Amino acid sequence: MANAPKPTSAKKESSGSNLFASLSIVICILVGILLWKFVMGDASNFEGGDNTGHPLPGNYFGMVYKGGYIVPVLMGLFLMVIVFSFERFFVISKATGKGNIDSFVKRIQEFLGRGNIDAAMAECDKQEGSVANVIKSGLKKYKEMEVEPNMDTEQKCLAIQKDIEEATALEMPMLEQNLTIIATLVSIGTLMGLLGTVTGMIKAFAGLATAGSPDQAALANGISEALINTATGIATSALAIIMYNLFTSKIDKLTYSIDEAGFSIVQTYASTHK
Repeated sequence: MANAPKPTSAKKESSGSNLFASLSIVICILVGILLWKFVMGDASNFEGGDNTGHPLPGNYFGMVYKGGYIVPVLMGLFLMVIVFSFERFFVISKATGKGNIDSFVKRIQEFLGRGNIDAAMAECDKQEGSVANVIKSGLKKYKEMEVEPNMDTEQKCLAIQKDIEEATALEMPMLEQNLTIIATLVSIGTLMGLLGTVTGMIKAFAGLATAGSPDQAALANGISEALINTATGIATSALAIIMYNLFTSKIDKLTYSIDEAGFSIVQTYASTHK
């Protein structure tokens, strides 16, 4: 519809977001590998200046390096959670607009109660958010229906409601993009950590088997190195869960605000044009 957000602009934003997501995933993995190899694998973190030996006592960088080749992947996943969390935070904050969203919806309802549609639209321009965009679309349709001679009140109310729904359908995907990546990292972080632990334990026990005699210190060191993967994986999953729930709750609040304001627009039209 003419007053709804353009589908073409929504597609451009979607393609831009997909490009950002693809580049971010690759860059995070590369950064994780570089940190693991050149920072944590630096010779100064190990006894005798050799990263093939034991880490210096209390040197966590060396201990993490000894976690194996799964560690840089886990570090990349952890960085992804951070990057996509910041990206979603800025996008959702922009969609929320200026000021408190609940106060904004109440002001719109007050203007509607007075029949001052122009003031309500001006308030939407000040808010500058996804909720304001959807409400303004509904308000424009409201004004169009007031001069529409070929429809009854019920049809006009349905037209306003449909316009609001279409505008919402164009705004919501932008808010939900990349949330699936954060949700996926919840599972992948734990599974990759478990994989690193299992492979580390296999190497630790295989080393004991070839040594011929039990070496408790070597076994304890191997287990410690293997559990680093578990700790990193759990940290990644925990942060991803927190951020995912935080963002979904914010999106739900925006959706509720849109529904509340949209209902007010339709009810106001129905009550004033009986």
